[in-house]
This record gives sequence, C-alpha cells and structure tokens, in this order.
Amino acid sequence: MNLLTITRDKIRNIAIIAHVDHGKTTLVDAMLKQSGLFRANERVVERVMDSMDLERERGITIMAKNTSVRYGDYKINILDTPGHSDFGGEVERVLTMVDGALLLVDASEGPLPQTRYVLSKALEQKLKPIVVINKIDRQDARAMEVVNEVYDLFIDLDADDEQIEFPILYAVSRDGVAKHELDHESGNLRPLFEEIVRTIPPPRGAEDAPLQLLVANLDYSDYVGRLAIGRIFSGSVAAGDQIAVIGIDGQLRKTKITQLYAFEGLKQTPIETASAGEIVALAGIEGINIGDTLTSAVEPRPLPRIRVDEPTISMIFGVNTSPFAGREGKFVTSRQIRTRLDKETLGNVAIRVEETDSPDSFKVSGRGELQLAILIEMMRREGYELQVSKPEVITRRTNGELQEPIEQVVVDCPEEFIGVVTEAMGRRKGQMTKMVNHGTGRVRMEFETPSRGLIGFRGEFLMETKGTGLLNTIFLRFDKWMGEMKGRGTGSLVSDRMGESTTYALFNLQERGSLFIRPNTKVYEGMIIGENARAVDLDVNAIKEKKLTNMRAASADEAMRLVPVKDLSLEEALEFIAGDELVEVTPKTIRLRKRVLKPNERPKKES
Repeated sequence: MNLLTITRDKIRNIAIIAHVDHGKTTLVDAMLKQSGLFRANERVVERVMDSMDLERERGITIMAKNTSVRYGDYKINILDTPGHSDFGGEVERVLTMVDGALLLVDASEGPLPQTRYVLSKALEQKLKPIVVINKIDRQDARAMEVVNEVYDLFIDLDADDEQIEFPILYAVSRDGVAKHELDHESGNLRPLFEEIVRTIPPPRGAEDAPLQLLVANLDYSDYVGRLAIGRIFSGSVAAGDQIAVIGIDGQLRKTKITQLYAFEGLKQTPIETASAGEIVALAGIEGINIGDTLTSAVEPRPLPRIRVDEPTISMIFGVNTSPFAGREGKFVTSRQIRTRLDKETLGNVAIRVEETDSPDSFKVSGRGELQLAILIEMMRREGYELQVSKPEVITRRTNGELQEPIEQVVVDCPEEFIGVVTEAMGRRKGQMTKMVNHGTGRVRMEFETPSRGLIGFRGEFLMETKGTGLLNTIFLRFDKWMGEMKGRGTGSLVSDRMGESTTYALFNLQERGSLFIRPNTKVYEGMIIGENARAVDLDVNAIKEKKLTNMRAASADEAMRLVPVKDLSLEEALEFIAGDELVEVTPKTIRLRKRVLKPNERPKKES
C-alpha cells in the first residue's frame, strides 16, 4: 500500500512502556520480524532498536526511538521507551505522540516502581492501555497473581472506569508468541496485532484545520542536517511548505520545510505530504528544540510545551586539572565541554546545565546517578576529558522548610538477607512501608528513603546480599530534610608523590585495604590508589622500590603475590568518592583524586 493513500482511521500510534528488563525491545524485535519487514535471508541483530553501543553493552534502552510496522491495511507507529526511571524524561515526551500504550509486566516480578511511574504518566495523558504479561515461560511465572497486582496498581493510580477495562494478553516476546488465555495455543503475535487495531483508537485531529505539530524528538542526518520528529495534531504539511516555529520564548519564526519523512520499519522514507495523526520527521528547520510547535504561518496556533519532572541529582562537571591532563583526550577546554553539554540539553529534556562561580566548571542536574553516568560515558567515548564531583541531591525551601527528594525503594532478595537489608536501609533513614513474602524463598520489601542515602548504596547492597538481591528506586516526592546522615565508613589511600607504582610498594600496602591500581601504573600526588580499611585518609608511597644489597636471605626472594585489584567502573567510582574527592575521566582511564592534591594543604578529615 502506498504511503500517500493511508487514511487516518488506518493509523495506530502506540508506546511500549515497562520496567527495565521486562522485554520491551525484544517484543518490538518480534513485531518487526512478523510484520514482514525483513527479507527471509536478511541477518537481523537482536534488540535492533537498541542502536547505541552503550545500550547494547548494558542491555537497557536509553533513548526513545520510533519505528512502524504494517499489519494488513493498518500502519502501527511504535515508540520504544526506556525502562529506567533516570530516563523518565524520554518517556514523558514520547507519550505526547501516542493514543495508546502497551504495558509490559514480567510474569514473575510483577509491577515494579518503573511500571508504576510509566503507567501513571500514561493514565494522566488519558491513553488507552493494553496489558501484556510477558515471560510466561519462566519457571517462577505467576501470571494470574501478577494480573491481580496490575489491577491493584490501576486502582491505586485512580484509573477511570474506561481505563480499567483493559484487555490482557499473555506473551513470550523472545519467541514472538502472544495469546488471550494461558491455555490457548498460539504460534505468533497475531492476537496482539488484532488487539492493537481493535483497542487503540485512531488518532484524532482535523485535517482541514491549521497545522499543529509538537516536536517531541530530534534526530540528525548527514545529508539534510537536524530533523524534527513529532506528531501532527491537526492540519497537514507538505515538503516545500512555508510554516512557523514557536519556541520557548513564544516568538514566531517563519521557515521552509525542505524534506518530509515518514517512518517505515526502521527507515525514514521521503514523502510528499502528511496529515493529522501521522508521526513524521521534517528537515530544513534551524535552531529547533524539543517542545517547540510547528504551525501554520498564516494562522499560528501554539500547543502546550512538554512538561517534565524536576531533576533531583546534580554534579559539577569541570575541566581536568590533574597533572596528567590533556594526555588522552581530544576535547579538554571549558568551551568544548560547555558546547557538548548545551548540545545534550537540546535533545534531552530532563538535563539542566547551569553556570557556577568558576568559569571552567558547570553544574549539571538530572534524574539520577545513572543518567549522569551515561552522559559522562558518552562524552568520554567521544574524546572528552573532564573531572566530575560526587553526585549531590537538589534541595529546595517551601514555606521556610528545607525539603529533599524522597525515593521509593523496592528490594527483592532471599529471606536470609531481610535483617542486613533492613539494617542498611535504617542507617540511610529508610522507613519500611511494605513487606510481601511470596512463599518462593524470596521477599519483596518497600522503603521510603532520602535520595542522598541511596548515593553509593547499590554496591554495598550487592555485597550484603551476595549478588542475589534486586534493587529498584523511583522518585516519590519532596519532603522535609531528614537530618545528618553518616557518610562512607572507610578512608582513601592517597599517593604522596608522582611516579610509577611498583609491586614491592603495593605488596606492602595491600594489608591496609583494597587497591584500585596495578603495578607499573602511573600515579601522581593526590591520586587515590585504594580504599583504606579505617575511616581516615592515608598518604602512602606507591612507587617505593626494594633496596638492593649484596646480602642474601632465605625469605627475600619469595615471589610477591598481590591480591586482585578492585576495578572500579564509572558508576562505582561516582558512588565511592567522598565530598572532597573527584573522578577524573579520560577516553582511556578513570582515576580518582583528591580535590586538593598536596597533602599539607588538605584539611584533616574528622573521623
């Protein structure tokens, strides 16, 4: 069927929403394959929508993306959204483009914090939901209990009578199978496609009204430059049209559309015209931002801008000032870092960048540690060199009262770890609100905890539960300041001179705590080389060499065995550092350092 002949009643716009790891991207893979998008002999990568390297490595979706499939005469525009709460800004803007949502829930884990968050956003937008209970082939699947939990969640979120009458399907997205009843036989996703066509309403909007298009995403093409992606709410648009852009300042700018594209499968296909209900990409518009309205130049009608939740965590990004600065990065100046951060805010509505007192550092605020760590990792891979501070929570004053962000923490762990987890959360001012034992040997606990108590908690949690626990968090509300909180209970081992570390020196230091560096690593004064087992910082000599004499002793020539070092990832480094420490990030290395490098200039740490 030709793109131009498709009518509005044959279009369906849906978003796939779920908690992280519940199978959204895998389901999109199956829908693309079964719609006949790929040739029989075509090699298809798994999780084809996770196009960024970081997404494929971590197995999570970071950026929301568009695709479309054909089912008979119908065109279904699909938007795959991130499942992690730190990327909630992506979900919020995607939901403005669709009329319905596919809510995926794991048949064993049931609704988790992010399920709650994305569903509340979808219900606010009055979207039609379809619930898919996924992974019903799991050994610990409890599909019927999970269905009841989903109903409880809808009621809890004040869903109206129409929204709570949602259809339910059972699926194994990895095998591309969906069915209406658990005991039905099904070999494909046909029941799901039919349910989408039946339940999701066709897009509303008058085709003969003035043009209104809300920009919800940005893309870049090497041939035509920046692309504005959005849904046409009313009117129609054609390549070559003269239109108006209304930005955040409310000013009207006239511009001309050079190219118009529709989404066909994973490709953007050039088209001549498109009308209300279709999701399109437009080229030729300079300086366009997310949230801008494209409208008729003759009869302009702005749409309300996309509103996103406030950031809760901030970090200082600065120019690298260590003795090893400029050795590995291509982009090292404050101007280059600022330009890159400004570029990020254009496409990421949940990130804020502000000036600080210093011209070479910037305050970057976001939804959580992971979101900011992903931004740093992306910059690092692009060749940037920078240093970043410990993540801090953003507080605010309401009626003279200091308030801080509170998060809901959901812990899933074996029964024997209830005590250690409850104690650890208690130290972080966490209050237990719920505890459920499913009788499978695992327990689910819910806590309300200040966000600052969770900075650096994930690593400790995995250690306490011996890697068997699952931890999920989501922002709940701002509430009154909970008072002082004990910080890290260990100190740092800090190099007191520049040089190259030796096996002899590290062998003698390893009894002090755990080391972060190997022999023959270049170190400098003020660089953190390990974690001290005690609560004080210790200045140590990591480059000391063994004195050579012509005397021989029986024990002297025994091989020196080093304990394996603790390799810190970027997130672990951000979690580890204290307030007077920084993480130095270059394209090849992650180093930890003291803010003040010289030991005699550093204030003594209160034990």
